[in-house]
Amino acid sequence: MSEQTLILVDGSSYLFRAFHALPEMRNSRGQCTHAVRGVVSMIQKLVSEYKPEHIAIVFDAKGKTFRNDMYAEYKANRPPMPDELRTQIQPLHELIRALGLPLLCVEGVEADDVIGTLSKQATAANMKTIISTGDKDMAQLVDDSVRLINTMSNESLDEAGVIKKFGVPPNRIIDYLTLIGDSVDNVPGVPKVGPKTAVKWLAEYDSLDQVMQQADQFKGKVGQYLRESLGFLPLSRDLVTIKCDVELEQTPQSLVMQEEDTDRLIELYTELEFKTWLADKLSGASDKGEEKTAEPVVTLETDYQVILEQADFDRWMDKLAGAELFAFDTETTSLNYMQAEIVGVSFAVQAGEAAYVPVAHDYMDAPTQLDRDAVLAALKPILEDPEKAKLGQNLKYDRSVLANYDIDLQGIAHDTMLESYVVDSVGTRHDMDSLALKYLGQNTIHFEDIAGKGAKQLTFNQISLEQAGPYAAEDADITLRLHQKLYPRLCAIPGLEPLYKEMEVPLLSVLSRIERNGVMIDSMMLSRQSAEIALRMQVVEQEAHELAGQPFNMGSPKQ
Repeated sequence: MSEQTLILVDGSSYLFRAFHALPEMRNSRGQCTHAVRGVVSMIQKLVSEYKPEHIAIVFDAKGKTFRNDMYAEYKANRPPMPDELRTQIQPLHELIRALGLPLLCVEGVEADDVIGTLSKQATAANMKTIISTGDKDMAQLVDDSVRLINTMSNESLDEAGVIKKFGVPPNRIIDYLTLIGDSVDNVPGVPKVGPKTAVKWLAEYDSLDQVMQQADQFKGKVGQYLRESLGFLPLSRDLVTIKCDVELEQTPQSLVMQEEDTDRLIELYTELEFKTWLADKLSGASDKGEEKTAEPVVTLETDYQVILEQADFDRWMDKLAGAELFAFDTETTSLNYMQAEIVGVSFAVQAGEAAYVPVAHDYMDAPTQLDRDAVLAALKPILEDPEKAKLGQNLKYDRSVLANYDIDLQGIAHDTMLESYVVDSVGTRHDMDSLALKYLGQNTIHFEDIAGKGAKQLTFNQISLEQAGPYAAEDADITLRLHQKLYPRLCAIPGLEPLYKEMEVPLLSVLSRIERNGVMIDSMMLSRQSAEIALRMQVVEQEAHELAGQPFNMGSPKQ
């Protein structure tokens, strides 16, 4: 039987290196994500390169280990884990599991001990082991069957590599680490003894035991330090020795990759806003570099029309008049609805078919378009009809823009942004592009694709109809298809439909009016309330001081 290979990834080492080495990334909710992305990228690269038969990603578990029982000051000088790092651990673990990779966290020991145990078991089973880490302590595990790799430096260490790097063979790494100590883990060594001295001593005396036995032969200050250290060197040696007999439920042979959980990956990529990975996953591309088909996405043939003739516009007006529900969208010159001017409008009545009516594209050689005032005058009765059901994506914006043209949008039946929020408020961003990716598996035309970026970005009136038409028509079509996907989901969850229809949708028009007109504030009433609350706060603060037995600053989280 041919030898199999086990790859053991020091996940904790990966995590800290990615957190400190990579530039900070945050999603739109302010959550740090760069360590998650960095770790997963390194793991994917490793899997793609080695294609292992067996693999495990090993992390330190929460809480103390047996080394803390041996030495209370073990790792005592480490600062608390930054919140920005701590909050990335759970999503990273979830993402690794969703990728189908075995993940191990064993209480009471460190990741090193789990890796050491599995590597010894693998050797006994006639398997080769590759340990991916940046931790020098792991060099003690290297032998004929075990080697280390460092994915960040492309370093590979076999027995000869360990000797070249550290100056001692793998079976003397424990002695070497004991002599020099470990300031990171707060393991004491011999003061003033660094790597060069440790290598020199071990070359001359062969082992730590011999160095300790011959301590009287060492002269000068360093000899004095050695003799003063004899009492705790055995403990230091135990602390740096990787435990290789941890009781584990898994065996090297059982650590095999499973099928990816595509749905969960899509959820996590959406939540973390890893848009490239999300797009690849939705399009069926495998993140492991293999050909793999994701959940099939229905691709509709589309009929997107740019309306430049009155007869075509009249035909669409008849469609809107006869439709039970139609999607509506405006294209404008600004995101500021108080300043925005309408450049065109788009509609969709059935999935895959949509129209864009340009009315104010003014770039050089722009074709003749229908008159904006005439188009809006024709639309006004339908748009103001409360019995004619309309659908949009963030219709609060469109309602405010239309108000600039003396059109009071009525009959707002559905808004896909609100549907998404009610179905899953934190599952994704609620812009149309993100929703299309998540729920339709479709990459939409992004505004930057047709308008450019930065200082030279075009406003919509400057964009050619060849590009603007498909973009605008797609907006209406995608909005309609999102509604057809989201609304049944919303209705299937008890209690959500009344919340959506009786509160969220009606509130849209209320907020639009408030944003345009402002709200009346009774400043005298607020002043009275402020005085009452200030008095009450004084009373509560005095009670708190009495309970504490002394005054303190209630505004201080520490106090």
